[in-house]
Amino acid sequence: MTVDTIRAGQEKQFPGIDLEDEDLAGCQLEKVNLAGANLVGTNFSGSNLKGARLDGSNLLGADLTLADVRANLLGANLMQADLSSADLRGSNLRGANLMGAKLAQASLSGAFLSGANLTGVNLKGVDLRGTDLRGVNLNSANLKGANLSQADLQGANLSETNLEEADLRGANLAGANLAGANLLCAELEGSNMDGANMERACVLGTAIAK
Repeated sequence: MTVDTIRAGQEKQFPGIDLEDEDLAGCQLEKVNLAGANLVGTNFSGSNLKGARLDGSNLLGADLTLADVRANLLGANLMQADLSSADLRGSNLRGANLMGAKLAQASLSGAFLSGANLTGVNLKGVDLRGTDLRGVNLNSANLKGANLSQADLQGANLSETNLEEADLRGANLAGANLAGANLLCAELEGSNMDGANMERACVLGTAIAK
């Protein structure tokens, strides 16, 4: 009955609810409160979660493909979640765990990802323009061809990260760890590299900002 109530969209307050493995695909869930909820394996594909509260929720392995997730995901567990082609523009993902998440073709421009864990995540070609990535862990992530122009990567861990052909124009990389990173043919015009660790970084064909 609770799932039917959520699907109907007439009630919005469900903090801490257990919806593990439930099917909520294609639902209108705008501004729903699912803070601290158990959403392990839940199917939200194609759903509208704009303005939803998902802070502290457990979305381990959840399906959010093609979903509108312009929501509050502060501290959420998104390990192994499928966010392919999801709309995450302006979302609050501060401190979220995205290890193993699928983010192919996702829109993340203007999102807040400071302190998030994106270790090893595939962000190839993803739009991260103007994104807050301060202190984020992107160790060994794939950001080939990603748009990081005007992004704030101050103090971020980009060690062993693939940034080949990435657009980093105007990005703030002050104090970032780029040890062993691949910056082959990346664009860094106007970026701030003050105090960045470039040890073993591959910069062939890249004009390092002065």
